[in-house]
Amino acid sequence: MLKNWVVVPTCLPLVLRRCHACASGHFRASGKFRVNANHKLIDAWLLALCTACGETTKLTVLERMNVRSVRPELLDRLHDNDPGLTAELLQDPAVRRRNRIALDWDNAWRLDIGGTDHLDRELIREVIDVSVRFAARIPVRPVRLIAEGCGLSRAEVERLVTEGKLVSAARLSGKLSGDFTFMLKR
Repeated sequence: MLKNWVVVPTCLPLVLRRCHACASGHFRASGKFRVNANHKLIDAWLLALCTACGETTKLTVLERMNVRSVRPELLDRLHDNDPGLTAELLQDPAVRRRNRIALDWDNAWRLDIGGTDHLDRELIREVIDVSVRFAARIPVRPVRLIAEGCGLSRAEVERLVTEGKLVSAARLSGKLSGDFTFMLKR
């Protein structure tokens, strides 16, 4: 029996960056952009607010780019403070690398298994194949996903892995942010 699970974001993740005012380590993306043009060059920043003191920091999106080289749709989205663009830019590895930030996805995602809260115990007695798809690049431990989706404890999932009853081509230790499949045999 094949089941499809989807890991979906519920809100924007926190930005991990040290605040220069209060030394807090978390910022929340405000969804607002600041665009500045100087003759033919344009700069754009995503604004983020410190979760502790409310201080604003700017995350560089465009830096000293020729206005003609920027797509008009992107400029419109920047001027309109498009929330979808905020999510896209936070996912962009180039933006994260340029600004030296990381993302904290704790409590910012959910597992959609299509129906009930977790698989029925009777269903787990059979062999099931599960395909897990990520709607965004959210680093999550596969053991945690499997435990949550099947209604098992993480220790029980670890035991099933060591006994060979839970198999996957993907590495189940550590964190994954890409699609994977697993098979559970009981």
